[in-house]
Amino acid sequence: MTTKFWLVIPAAGVGARMAADRPKQYLQIAGHCILEHTLHCFLDHPGLLGATVCVAVDDPFWPQLPLASDPRIRRAPGGRERADSVLAGLESLLAGGADSDDWVLVHDAARPNLAPEDLDRLLESLADDPVGGLLAVPARDTLKRARCDGRVAETIDRSAIWQAYTPQMFRLGALREALAQALEQGVAVTDEASAMEWTGQSPRLIEGRADNLKVTRPEDLHYLKRIWRESR
Repeated sequence: MTTKFWLVIPAAGVGARMAADRPKQYLQIAGHCILEHTLHCFLDHPGLLGATVCVAVDDPFWPQLPLASDPRIRRAPGGRERADSVLAGLESLLAGGADSDDWVLVHDAARPNLAPEDLDRLLESLADDPVGGLLAVPARDTLKRARCDGRVAETIDRSAIWQAYTPQMFRLGALREALAQALEQGVAVTDEASAMEWTGQSPRLIEGRADNLKVTRPEDLHYLKRIWRESR
């Protein structure tokens, strides 16, 4: 049976490190902007119940996209931080008829190279999980902890270190409650899993592909263009 899920895409960031004339999710690659490619990773999946994209209130780019009129996609107001945007997206889904016990996937707007098999593996692996989890990749390189003067303090055992990726998959109501409480108490959460961890839960790590990269710097976009050109 196909696992049913809702999708939230926080897309209110400005992507300052790209030094571009627009937020990075609207930069063009292979005929479409990054955000369009990201959404298309999910829109044809048979388990998708609907999606919410969280964009800045004054975002002039989203209304110009053809996907802005797609009936499967709702728009929610993005916030100052990622957690604010995701919380607004979850509340929009609940207002639109989603149930607290439904699964929700949260995925980075600038992570457009999600492989279909990774999405299916996440959904299948967590379908009956009591907590939920996230795609992640085991650390490959030697890791160093730095001193304040920029010198090495120690080498870290990488065997237990994973890089957190997205999508991250949790029950809608549980994630909403975790984010709301963390924000109310001023707890800094950098992703959805950290909000769940703060409540005492232990999300499950599902190994995914390392090329599910997040476009953060210009070289990331160049790399993505190259691998897509070679694959196509």
